Amino acid sequence: MSSTPTSPRRRGLVVAVVAVMAVTAAFVALTLRSDGVELPPPPPTPTGPEVVTVVAAGDIACDPASSSFNGGEGTGTECAMRATSDLALGLDADAVLALGDLQYECGGYEAFLASYDPSWGRLKDITHPVAGNHEYEEAAASGAGDGTGCSVAPDASGYFRYFGDAAGAPGQGWYSFDVGAWHMIALNSNCPLIDGCGGNSPQGRWLAADLAAHDRACTLAYWHHPMFSSGLHGNNESVTRMWETLDEAGVDVVLAGHDHSYERFAPLDAAQQVDPLGVRSFVVGTGGRRPRAFTNEEAGSEVRIGDSFGVLHLTLGAQTYGWRFLPTTGEAPLDEGTATCA
Repeated sequence: MSSTPTSPRRRGLVVAVVAVMAVTAAFVALTLRSDGVELPPPPPTPTGPEVVTVVAAGDIACDPASSSFNGGEGTGTECAMRATSDLALGLDADAVLALGDLQYECGGYEAFLASYDPSWGRLKDITHPVAGNHEYEEAAASGAGDGTGCSVAPDASGYFRYFGDAAGAPGQGWYSFDVGAWHMIALNSNCPLIDGCGGNSPQGRWLAADLAAHDRACTLAYWHHPMFSSGLHGNNESVTRMWETLDEAGVDVVLAGHDHSYERFAPLDAAQQVDPLGVRSFVVGTGGRRPRAFTNEEAGSEVRIGDSFGVLHLTLGAQTYGWRFLPTTGEAPLDEGTATCA
C-alpha cells in the first residue's frame, strides 16, 4: 500500500517525541527523523475542559477454577485482575476500552460473573468492550479449569449477555461512539466467526460507512488480535483490510490485546513500513491473566514490556493525545509520550 495520502482527512506530519522510562529509569528521547532531520518538540500533554481520559487493557480475568485464582486476588504472577482494576479505578477515567479475552478460559456468562465482574466489572458502566477468542468459548459439560474443558460458542452468548447493549449487536460486536473530541471504533477481529473482516464483509462495509459519517480530527479504533505484534502470537494478516481502511481514512491510533504484553509501534502503513501518516498502534494484553516474554522484534516496534501487569492511560485532547503505560507496582510510567492527530 502506498504511503501517499489518499483521503482529505489525512493529517499533516505526525510528530512525536517519546519519553520512555524503563525499569532501570533509563530515559530515551527520540528527536531525529530517520534521515537525520531534527524534529520540533512534541506537543504538550493535552489539557483543558475538552480533555478526556481513557483506560485500556485486555486479557484480563482468570478462570475461576484456576489454581492461581486465589479468591480473585491472584498470586502475583497470574490472575492480577483485581490489581489492574484497582489501578484503573484510581484513574477516574471517562471510558474503559476492554480489549478482548476479558474472561478466561471459557468466556461463558457464569465465569464472567465469578471473575471479571468482581474486578473489572466495577467499571462496567463506562466500559466499551470488544470480543476476544476466549469470548467464543464456553464451559463444556465436564466443567472448565486451567485452560481445559471449553467448547466453541460461535455466538459468544455469555459475553453479549454480560455486557448487553454495550457490546454492540449480538452476532456482530462492532459499534462506534464518541468520547470528548475523539471518535472511537470498536471492531471484532474474530474474523472466521463473523463472515470475515474484508472490505466486502458486513463489518467491512459498516466500517467504511462509519468513517465516512464521522469526519473527526482524531479517531481511535480497537479490537483484540493485533495487526502487528512481537509477542507469542505475532502479526495477524486477517485484519489487514481493516487496517488499510483505517489508514486511508487518517485514523490515528489502534489498540489491541491477545499477546500478554505491552508494545508500542511507530506509525505504520499496512505493509509495516514506518510512515509519519500511518497508524500508531499499541498492544495492551496486560490486564491480569499472565505476562509473557517476547519472541522476536517486529519492524516498527519502539517499546516492549513483557513482564508487567498494567493499563494504558490515554489523555485525549482536541488535536493531541498523550499515553502512559502504568504498572500495578506503583512505579513511574514504563512508557509515556505525546503526539498530534490533526
